[in-house]
Amino acid sequence: MRTVLIGAVEGSAVALRAMMDAGMPPALVVTLPLDRAAAHSDFADLGPLAGAAGARVLRVARSDDPALLAALRELAPDLVMAIGWSQLLGPELRAIPRLGVLGFHPAPLPRMRGRAVIPWQILTGQRQGGATLFWIGEGIDDGPIAAQAVFPIDPDEITARALYDRAVAEMAALLPPLLADLAAGRMPAAVQDHDQATMCARRRPQDGRIDWTAAGTRIERLVRAVGEPYPGATTTLADGTPVRVNRARLHPREGYFVGLPGQVQQVGDGVATVMCGDGACLDLLDWTTEGRITRHAMLGGGDHVPVG
Repeated sequence: MRTVLIGAVEGSAVALRAMMDAGMPPALVVTLPLDRAAAHSDFADLGPLAGAAGARVLRVARSDDPALLAALRELAPDLVMAIGWSQLLGPELRAIPRLGVLGFHPAPLPRMRGRAVIPWQILTGQRQGGATLFWIGEGIDDGPIAAQAVFPIDPDEITARALYDRAVAEMAALLPPLLADLAAGRMPAAVQDHDQATMCARRRPQDGRIDWTAAGTRIERLVRAVGEPYPGATTTLADGTPVRVNRARLHPREGYFVGLPGQVQQVGDGVATVMCGDGACLDLLDWTTEGRITRHAMLGGGDHVPVG
């Protein structure tokens, strides 16, 4: 069975490795040019791995690139897999592979269709994660399901990195047996229950800006939801210098600090404690900035209203 893998992120590399380990490498790997690496915060260069698999590599910036369509027509693949490719695949491309185009979604479809589903699962308090391989059609993540794994998650503890890695690992376990089924002429395709569907909106880096007037629990959740492999939760020093907050926790002592939302209450031993809008405090455990966080400084612009 001739297959093609289209992707450009960490999950794409995991899928490619799973295919190689199962003795099912793709004939062609389609990925982004290296100068487009900034298009994905979790970009992965598939070139070296594809070379090790003996697969041809084609780099295109768009899924409607004439060179891609020509290469697919020449190869006449049985199956195309889009794993870690954020662009829509048009009808001209979808019509080329004999079996169709298989997509990957790191959520338990039909729930959490759409964009940025790893952060949204944490931000909305979902207690069930998933990995879904499905047949791509005209709609958004609404095609028949070919294989799926569902697992419990704790939205009060899990990080974006942990949820991403779990979903990708489940996908990698699902892919080889599914490919074996397809090669044997079995084509699983369970229709989704569209009445159970939910749709997630796109998120941009600015959506990770911390609002220090929000409750401490909300800010802590944001830090976990938009961290690695995504752009991260951000704030600024009083002079506008950016600060990326990589890891945080709620301060264990309630009611001890009195101050303004965004005001740094104490700094020491690698921890900066910041007041939140509900009077709780957040301990910043890991942050990145070219400036310096100091006690009593105001984060996020310093124009916050007093607590109470």
